[in-house]
Amino acid sequence: MPIRVLIADDDSLIRESLKIILDMDNEIEVISCVENGQEAINICNSSNIDIALLDIRMPVMNGVNATKQIVDNSTTQVLILTTFDEDEYIREAIKNGAKGYLLKNNTPDKIKSAIKTIYSGNSVIQGNVLDKLRDNINTESHADIKMFTERELDVVKAISEGLSNKEIAGKLFISQGTVKNYITSILNKTNLKHRTQIAIYYLKSK
Repeated sequence: MPIRVLIADDDSLIRESLKIILDMDNEIEVISCVENGQEAINICNSSNIDIALLDIRMPVMNGVNATKQIVDNSTTQVLILTTFDEDEYIREAIKNGAKGYLLKNNTPDKIKSAIKTIYSGNSVIQGNVLDKLRDNINTESHADIKMFTERELDVVKAISEGLSNKEIAGKLFISQGTVKNYITSILNKTNLKHRTQIAIYYLKSK
């Protein structure tokens, strides 16, 4: 079954171009194209959408606010695809549960790859976006990695390297179920929501 995708962008040319590009991949099916965050929320709540591609600046409701409502009220995963790399947008989007943050200057293959990566349960943040976030993160709040056990810290480090649960299990010689248990424990200790935030938390501690 192909990955069911929604595209939300207020630029009709970008919407249609993305649809054409993504529909050329047999593993991806574009279900709907909308022009604002509220329409994206409505579709995700009423249809079985796997991945929502959201722009940041849109009328009615922007992509950052739409991300929170989509993540909180549906099973849809959000990939931010935008031209804006301002720190505030990046932080808020990730805080609201976005599993990916890419700029539109990426190649079609990279965008398709990001969709598939997120669908498989991993997160994607463009390298320079992650660097920007790390360099400008609030220095008044320091991450404390001392709260983790040695094994939890191994998992945290592996997540920060972009490894999937399967890859972490292979690297640490433990089951994928055990990896999931460690991740749950890490999230509970840090009050974070998902693995992207774990990676940023670790980078911040360094």
